[in-house]
Amino acid sequence: MFTGIIETLGTIQEIKKDKDNINITINSIITTELQIDQSVAHNGICLTVVAIKDSCYTVTAIGETIKKTTISNWKTGDIINLERAMKLGDRLDGHIVQGHVDQIGTCITANETNGSWYFTFQYEEKHNNITIEKGSITVNGVSLTVVDSNKNEFSVAIIPYTFENTNFKNINLGSKINLEFDVIGKYVSRLYSNK
Repeated sequence: MFTGIIETLGTIQEIKKDKDNINITINSIITTELQIDQSVAHNGICLTVVAIKDSCYTVTAIGETIKKTTISNWKTGDIINLERAMKLGDRLDGHIVQGHVDQIGTCITANETNGSWYFTFQYEEKHNNITIEKGSITVNGVSLTVVDSNKNEFSVAIIPYTFENTNFKNINLGSKINLEFDVIGKYVSRLYSNK
């Protein structure tokens, strides 16, 4: 379980295909604190550490993960948002984040607004995911509050600290992003759709 509060950034050093899987090697300042078999969220995708060498570690993404996330678009040199799993008893500064991406979204506006940034993202209707104004959403692993919510799209406002310390500074018009919708909202939505 994660909180959506990004701990640091990592840089992709190598991507290797292995049958239907992809092995991704990442350089990060947290590598020396990691252990094999630990979960780390990468742009909101929970992946398991399978190897560690010097300042780099490797994770494996299976076919199902590749199909439902932006991993297939990743390339060497990309900057990735990183968060280690929450410790029991820690403060929950963001919201409950599972690291299980629900679907991919697309940036349809990205504007600086006198010291902050305003992004609007669109997503496909077929998965029946929803947002609500002032509700929680996870974009590339970052816990955010929805500013505006419309059918199959929502907007968020980004403070300067988040912009500078996550990969939001690399999101532009047309960028693909990973979305994890609020887990409580998903359960409520499912309960109502089953009536």
